[in-house]
Amino acid sequence: MCLSIPGKIIAVNGSFVSVDYGNQGIRENVNNTLVEGRVGNFVLVQGGFAIKILTEGEAKEMTDALKIIETEFGTAEGMF
Repeated sequence: MCLSIPGKIIAVNGSFVSVDYGNQGIRENVNNTLVEGRVGNFVLVQGGFAIKILTEGEAKEMTDALKIIETEFGTAEGMF
């Protein structure tokens, strides 16, 4: 199963961005060519690619849902 995870772009380096997932840490080298996000944008990331730009509200809603899943079904280790 693949999950798309929301995060915030904190740096751009050419075609790649660094994405902050909050408590889940920062991932560097996310490919940004599909959406061309900018610093401060919230993006949906899957398989190392930013696939959609989100509003802050959409990102929060998705993150909250993932936290509920973690609470109900156990650890989300590796989910993010």
